[in-house]
Amino acid sequence: METIDFETLTRVAGGTARFEGEGHGSSVSFFVVRNQPGDGAAKHRHPYDETFVIIEGEIEVIVDDELRMLGAGTIAVVPAGAWHEFTNRSDRRSLMVNIHASSRIIQEDWEG
Repeated sequence: METIDFETLTRVAGGTARFEGEGHGSSVSFFVVRNQPGDGAAKHRHPYDETFVIIEGEIEVIVDDELRMLGAGTIAVVPAGAWHEFTNRSDRRSLMVNIHASSRIIQEDWEG
């Protein structure tokens, strides 16, 4: 068993922690996303499913032009290849874990 100190994870925009399983013998990757109100991710897609686990806050998620509001305690599965984006619509910081069904994160950003 390998253990990883959370604080050693790579940080990306806004302090989001990024874990790629490939370097750790795991078949999944994930982001731990802490967004301030109004922050989120622009439209993008992945060639595999992505699962959102909303822990705190209210997240607006758009998947292939379908908008949903997701609150704490909600899990959403974004299908492989679906264009999606999300924004924290809370009045406080949100917390979610975005699980990628891949040992490495592969992302295509929208260019429209």
